[in-house]
Amino acid sequence: MTGRVIVITSGKGGVGKTTTSANIGTALAKSGHKVVLIDTDLGLRNLDLLLGLENRIVYTIVDVIEERCKLKQALVKDKKNPNLQLLAAAQTRDKTAVNAEQLKEICDILKEENDFVLVDCPAGIEQGFQNAVAGASEAIVVTTPEMSAIRDADRIIGLLNTKEEITSVKLLLNRVRPNLIKSNEMMSVDDVVGILEIPLVGIIPEDTGIITSTNKGEPIVNDENALAGKAYRNVAERILGEEVPFLDLDEPRGLMAKIKSVISKLKVKV
Repeated sequence: MTGRVIVITSGKGGVGKTTTSANIGTALAKSGHKVVLIDTDLGLRNLDLLLGLENRIVYTIVDVIEERCKLKQALVKDKKNPNLQLLAAAQTRDKTAVNAEQLKEICDILKEENDFVLVDCPAGIEQGFQNAVAGASEAIVVTTPEMSAIRDADRIIGLLNTKEEITSVKLLLNRVRPNLIKSNEMMSVDDVVGILEIPLVGIIPEDTGIITSTNKGEPIVNDENALAGKAYRNVAERILGEEVPFLDLDEPRGLMAKIKSVISKLKVKV
């Protein structure tokens, strides 16, 4: 049985595609599956930083395509998880250095030996997007609850729906802030799902720990105590076909919050 190729896309930049790719890939690998992450954002390249692998990159996807190395030589193993490998983008080349057919061929080879190939898509709907989706049969669209991001996500969903090879398109809602939803300063999860009309695969809360984890080159799924880490692990379980309830983001966190919650309940009873 061949592996699954999933493109992680959004349209708009800065909504957390690369963070999502790193964390879902790490979570799937931690659960025992063989995973390859492909960074297709030629000219920028950030996925290696999020994984803490920036000093281990010798060859890139462009080196593979231009036959300066074999595909296996360009795959960099994760420091902590041997099930996870990265195929890095080239910083010195632009998106014209790779075409859709070449990327599809790479995905076809990788899915023969791996359970999952996750393709981190660059922002926009031009050549980089067309390349990234070429080898995929599934897509995860990442957006934040902001109108500009949702509009771009809607555009991307429309493009994905025109591609016969893409049989599944799901939504991951990032940087959700329950306090802003309650005060009507942010759209609710139901609002966003109602607009985009695709199945929800994940709700990731705003978590300052993601900034720290990014700076450390350590995906937040490795932090058992982080709420965003748990949310990403839940996404990985849903990808694997398990039925996992979405996190209750209104649940109080920390000991003091729980004590206050208990006291408030006791007051109500009295």
